[in-house]
Amino acid sequence: MHELGVVFKIIDNLKEAAADYNLSRIDSVTIRLGEVSTVIPEYLEDCWKWARKKSPLLEGAEIKIETIPAVTYCQDCQNTYPTVKYAKICPYCGSGQTFLIQGNEFEIKEIEVPEPEEH
Repeated sequence: MHELGVVFKIIDNLKEAAADYNLSRIDSVTIRLGEVSTVIPEYLEDCWKWARKKSPLLEGAEIKIETIPAVTYCQDCQNTYPTVKYAKICPYCGSGQTFLIQGNEFEIKEIEVPEPEEH
């Protein structure tokens, strides 16, 4: 399960951002996850729930996952199509001269932090 390693990487990035911006707590993190990225969202969420308990910065923090649809481009007919449905063979012309243009991403989109307290 490489999702745990992915979660550790996310946490490292969040700790770095927290240090840069002097944050003591993060409420949530939004991840953009490509449809064919090899990361399984349910496993990622389970690993997150376990790992967030290990850090005061993230205790109780939610992970939100946005799916980026996988799209493939055909070099022969220059059309795009949904990768998961048709794989590497273009549904328009039958060509195998295709490549993935979107859907393999994994990125932190947004971090939510508590409102600053007024003094």
